[in-house]
Amino acid sequence: MLLFELHNADVRYNGRQVLANVSLSIDQGERVALVGKSGAGKSTLLKLFYEQQRTDAAIVPQDLGLVKPLSVFHNVYMGRLHRHRSWYNLVNLIYPLQHEKAAVKTVVDSLELGEDMLFASVGELSGGQQQRIAVARAIHQGGRVLLGDEPVSSVDDHQSRVVLEAISAAYQTVIIAMHDVSLALAYSNRVVGLKDGRIVMDQAAAGLESTDLDFLYRS
Repeated sequence: MLLFELHNADVRYNGRQVLANVSLSIDQGERVALVGKSGAGKSTLLKLFYEQQRTDAAIVPQDLGLVKPLSVFHNVYMGRLHRHRSWYNLVNLIYPLQHEKAAVKTVVDSLELGEDMLFASVGELSGGQQQRIAVARAIHQGGRVLLGDEPVSSVDDHQSRVVLEAISAAYQTVIIAMHDVSLALAYSNRVVGLKDGRIVMDQAAAGLESTDLDFLYRS
């Protein structure tokens, strides 16, 4: 089943070409890694995809989009605000219901964040912890596809694998922009390489080595 499709997409920001003549289609069930240098166009490509599936896609943006004065629970719960009536969300803002706390805790635990921080203020946590909370919110949201813009850039190798395992367990279809090519190859079945706003590589991850992607990072 086709989920995303672009035909000769061109995007300019402030007169600069960000994507040039990009054509790409992605089917349900694919796990796609977008790789390439910073500024290659990966974030813009994710935004175009999100616009196509806004109602059924969860996204982990690079800026995380967290409400830092609020707790971990409230930030993760926000992933499902659209599923409930306003009065129900207000109840959980003031006095979280037990089953909602349990549902959030399950996701938080899967990312090794710990029960003791469920009601800690997000603004008091480390950058790596905040990044995992943004991932937890996306997992809690559900939907057909997860889009991630460098969702493991602030965590160590062990935590990166924990995060990517949790994402893989929660979503059948995943599109993630990544810099770590070894992780990209380990957790994807398709690799799309971008350079200067153009797709210069699109092939199965199986059989690829990290060195096969080196050309994407050369000037």
